[in-house]
Amino acid sequence: MFGIVRPCTHRLGERFKTEWMAHLCGLCLALRGDHGQFARIVTNYDGLLVSVLTEAQSGPDPRARRTAGPCPLRGMRTAAVAKGEGARLAAAVSLVLASAKVRDHVADRDGLLARAPIAAAARKVARGWDRAGARTGASLGFDTAVLVDAVDRQGGIEALAGIGTSVLVVTEPTETATAAAFAHTAVLAGRPGNAAPLAEAGRYFGRLAHLLDAVEDQRADAAAGAWNPLTATGTSLTEARRLCDDALRGIRPALREVEFVDAGLVHRLLVHELRTSVDRAFGTTACGHTGGHAAVNSGGGFGPAPQGYDAPGAGNPYGGGNPYAPGTPYAPGGPGTPPPMGPGGPGGGGGGGLPPQRPRRGLLAGCAVAVGLFCTCQICCTEHEGPWSRQKRDPWCDGCDCCDGCDCCDSCGDGCCCCPCDGC
Repeated sequence: MFGIVRPCTHRLGERFKTEWMAHLCGLCLALRGDHGQFARIVTNYDGLLVSVLTEAQSGPDPRARRTAGPCPLRGMRTAAVAKGEGARLAAAVSLVLASAKVRDHVADRDGLLARAPIAAAARKVARGWDRAGARTGASLGFDTAVLVDAVDRQGGIEALAGIGTSVLVVTEPTETATAAAFAHTAVLAGRPGNAAPLAEAGRYFGRLAHLLDAVEDQRADAAAGAWNPLTATGTSLTEARRLCDDALRGIRPALREVEFVDAGLVHRLLVHELRTSVDRAFGTTACGHTGGHAAVNSGGGFGPAPQGYDAPGAGNPYGGGNPYAPGTPYAPGGPGTPPPMGPGGPGGGGGGGLPPQRPRRGLLAGCAVAVGLFCTCQICCTEHEGPWSRQKRDPWCDGCDCCDGCDCCDSCGDGCCCCPCDGC
C-alpha cells in the first residue's frame, strides 16, 4: 500500500478514523468487485481521496455504505464501507497509478524486475491495469486517457531534464493527472461548479506527491544509480521544501472555494495530514498544541532536523519557523544550506558521507512482504519495516497521544487539533 497521506488513526479521532477506514475498505472492495481479487494489491492511501472528495460534496447517504465481512486489517471485524461511484472512480485512478509505479520500477530495473522475463510480465500486468482502469473510468464518464497520457509523457520529460531545469517541469504530468481526477469528483457529486477549485487543489496535491516521493527516495536512488528528479535537476532540499510549503499554502484557499456538504475529513487529510506528510519526508515533526514546539527527528530519511527548523512562529500554520528567511541558518548560502548536488552532496555520486541504508525491496518482493504484514495484522499492531522502503513504520494502532485531551477544533466540527486553523 502506498501514498503520501498516511494518517495516524489515533490522531484522526473516532469519527474520522471510522470514515477514513470506510473509504479505504470501500476502495479495496471496489477493486475486487470490478477487477478481481489480485487488483486489491493496488489499494493506496492517496487513491481513496477521490472517494472522500466525492462523498464530502454529495453528503452522507446511508445508501453509500454497505456492511463488509470480516477482514484481518480490521481485526476480523465487519464494518460499514463506502460504495458507489466515488469508490469506483478511486479504483480506476488507483489502477492507473499502480500501472505507472510498475513501469517506473521496470525502468529502474529494481530487484527482480532487472530480469527480462519478470520485467515483461510486469509490463503485461501494467497494461492490463491501464485497460481495466479505462473501462471503469468510462462507465463513470471519466476518460483515463489523461492519466495514461501523463504517464507516457513523464519518461520523455525526464529524459530531457537536466541541471537547471525547473523541477516543476518534471512534476507537471503528475499535477495534470491529479487535477483531472479531483475535478471529476465534482461531476459525480452533481456540483460542476466545484470542478475548477478542485482541479487547483489537485494540481498542488500532485506536485506534493511527486516531490515527497523524490525526497524520500533520493538516497536510495543515488545508491542504485536510478533517476531522481531532485538530483537530475540540481534541486536542493531547501528549494524542494519551499515548493512543498507553497503547495500546502495553495491547497487551503482552493478548498475554501469548494461547496462541501461536510468538509471535515477532507480538511483533516488535505490540510493537516498533508503537512504531517511533508514533515515526515523532511525528517521534521511539530505539533501545534504541545508546549515545546521543537522540531524533532521523525525517523525519516534525512536524519536530525536541520538547524533552521526552530520553534514555530505563531502565524505559521505549517509548524516550524521560516527556515528560509534572510539571516537564518537555513537561508540560501547560510551554514544550514545542504551541499550542492553531485559528488559529496545528497543524491550525488560520492554520497557525502551519508550512513549506509539497506537496499529497497523490489516490487514483487515488497508485495509479498506487504501481504504477510496484512494477513498477520503486524501492520496494525506492531512496529514493522515498510514493505518496499524497509524503513521503520509505526503500527496503525499505535498508542499515539499527540492529540489526546485536545478539543481545540471541536467548535468548528473539524475534530482536528494539531495546528492553528484559521476559520475555526
